[in-house]
Formats: sequence, C-alpha cells, structure tokens
Amino acid sequence: MFLHPRTQVLSPAQGVIGLSTSPPEESSSHPSTSRTGPLPRTVWVLSWISFFADVSSELIYPILPFLAVGAIGLSRFHLGVIEGGAVLLVAIMSAWAGIHSDRSPSYGRLLWIRVGYGLPMLARVIIAVASSGWMLACGRLMDRFGKGLRGAPRDSLLADCVDSSQLGRAFGLHRAMDTAGALSGVVLAAGLMVYFDLSASDESGRSDIEGSLRGIVWIGALLGLFAFVITWRIPASAEQSGPSREAIGRVERNAPLSRQYWRLLAVLILFSLANSSDAFLLLRVVDLGFSATGAVMLYAVYNALYALASYPLGYLSDRIDRRYLIGIGWSIYAMVYVALGLLSPETRGWVWPILAMYGLYMACTDGIGKAMVADLVPKGSRGKAMGLYYAATGVSQLVASGMMGWVWDSNGVTLPFLISGLLALAATIAILFTQPSKR
Repeated sequence: MFLHPRTQVLSPAQGVIGLSTSPPEESSSHPSTSRTGPLPRTVWVLSWISFFADVSSELIYPILPFLAVGAIGLSRFHLGVIEGGAVLLVAIMSAWAGIHSDRSPSYGRLLWIRVGYGLPMLARVIIAVASSGWMLACGRLMDRFGKGLRGAPRDSLLADCVDSSQLGRAFGLHRAMDTAGALSGVVLAAGLMVYFDLSASDESGRSDIEGSLRGIVWIGALLGLFAFVITWRIPASAEQSGPSREAIGRVERNAPLSRQYWRLLAVLILFSLANSSDAFLLLRVVDLGFSATGAVMLYAVYNALYALASYPLGYLSDRIDRRYLIGIGWSIYAMVYVALGLLSPETRGWVWPILAMYGLYMACTDGIGKAMVADLVPKGSRGKAMGLYYAATGVSQLVASGMMGWVWDSNGVTLPFLISGLLALAATIAILFTQPSKR
C-alpha cells in the first residue's frame, strides 16, 4: 500500500531514491538557492527511509498489546510502564544524540542515522522471538533507543542540505512521506489482522494467534531492514565538509543558542502540555460509539489528510511567516479538542470532518515547526537545537498524557478536552510574540 501526496510525485529523472537512475548532483556545502528548484537528493533519500521505517513501526505498534498481554502474559500495568519508559528514553536520547552529532563533521550525523535505523530492525527481531516480558521490554526499549538516536541528527542533516528558502519544502516532503508510511503501516496491519482473523481474538485467544502475531512482527522487521539498507544510499556529498566549514562549525557549536530559540522552545513546550497522546482521541471515538474498526478508519482519514497537506503547506511556509501557519494549526487543534469534548453519541457523525481537520493541524505544525527551529540556529548547532526540541516537547507530552488521563477519570470526558483546547489557544497567541522566521 502506497500513498503519494499529489504534490510530491517523483519524476522519472529522479527515480526511486536513486536506485534506478542517477539524480542531479548536489553539494551539501552549496545548496540550491531557488525556492522553486528541485530538492536535493539527500532530502528524497531521507524521506524514503522514513517512509519504510514508519510502515514497519506502524505495522507492529497495533500488534504489541496483543502480543504482550495475550501471548506473553504481561499485565496492563507492566505494558504501561514499558511504554512510559519508551517515551522518556526517546526524549533523553534525542537531546544526547543531537548534542553529540554537532561535535563531528556530517559523517558523524550519518553514523547516528544508520545506527538509529539499524537498532530498531534488531529490536523487532527480539520482539518477534520474545518468550518473556523482559525480552519484549528489551526489544521495545531498544526500538525507541534507536528512534532517539536518529531524530535530531537526521533533521539536522535535512536542514543542512538545503538553503533556508527551501526548509519548509524539505521538512514538508519528509513529513508527507513519513505520514504516508504510517498510514500504509496502519492499513497493512488492519488487513493482516483481518486476514489472520485476529480482530475477534481476546487475551486468551486461539492457539494459532501467537504465531500469526509473531509473523506480522517479522514482516515489520523485514521492512525495517529495507529502511536501514537505504541509509547507505544517502549521497556521498552529505558526508563531505571542507576545512572552512569545519572551522565555522566549531565556532557555531561553541556558541550558545539564541534567546529567540529559547523563546520559541518555551512556546512549543506550552503547546505540548495541551498535546496529549493520540490514543485519547481514539478512546474518545470509541466512547462516542464507534467500533474499533471505525476508529482505525478515522485514524486513516486523519493520516491521509496529514500526508496530502504536509508538502504544499511546507512549500507555503517558505513564502510567508511560519508563525502564521503554526498559529492556524494550533487554532485548529483547539477547535478539534473543544468539539470532541462537547460531542455526544447523537452527534458523533461530526467526528469524520473533525478528525480530518486534525490531520490538517498536523500538516500545519509538525514539519513547519522543525523548519522554524532550524531558522533560528546556525548549522553547527542544529543537532543540539533539534535534540533539545525533541526532548522538551516529548517530556511535556508525557506530562500532558498523564494529566489527560487523570482529569478524564476524575471529572469525566468534557473537562480534559476543554483544558487542552484552552492551552492550545494560549500557545497560539504566544507564538505571535516569538522571533519571525529568518529567510
């Protein structure tokens, strides 16, 4: 299953990630200065890597609860501890990897990226053969450890290989391909679950269920292997840095991050406190009377619009102040959460357009937010800046998810969604007082 946003179809001259044909040469030291010119090959390769990595990840993610609780016998509490630890591990390792990837030339970033995609492949093999809770926990944490290692170095390399006038396009394309992979993985997982008749299983299901679950995890591991192999197709020019660039990089790495960056990060943290796990959206959908299959279909609609809109909105952000698009996205988020808090089973039909708008919010904010971070820091500090961004927003989202669940259990469904909406509106106002994008 393959989703191409209409605005990002590869031309015959580009081929597929450079495997079939030779794309134009690029230089990481002298990126294109044209907003309308083609994006460098490195951007396309990194985007295809993320596509296949997300197919692998989202194929396995819906399977894990069945495997952990049903086949291996973990309690829900232990599963929650593992997932909470995974979130924290990603946050901590993102900051650590981002800072350390700045201390070496571009090859150092490539090394972080390759290790970051290689470890999850091995982790999924461990999950596929896990016979105990400890083995599954080790596999899951290794998977997230790899995600933490690769995120900031990958985004730094992505930003470094384009001119500032193409940052929005580059991150928009990457987010579109990443989300298309996630959508493909979810749909593939649903199809395999139907094929193996797993949707009707319970935690003590039939004897053949465990083998089917492990088979799906093996498929995910093979897709992860393909993503890892493609990391070796990142152009050689991305590894090269002349002496003058290295000297400039040392100065930039030793310079403190700007006040404008810290102000932006504070606003991003404020919004992250409103941005709880998407699992609560699916719980709310089921609470309104949708079946599990219906919830998956709604999730697919959200991902489809997210993938389709990411590239054109990223392209637009290279022409207007990125703050305006982020503000629009956060306003949409606020409206989505307030609406979901106020809906009743009688008005649940509105969930379809509401979840579609949620995909538009993601397209307005995710890649564009990273482009704005890259705008405000020099190249030599981008790994550190991206790592701190991942860490701070990740921990904030963990806090937001805990508070969302606690308020929901204590006060019912409406209040937590209204609180999230109000926090998002506060962040929308605050973003207008940050430093405009530098282009």
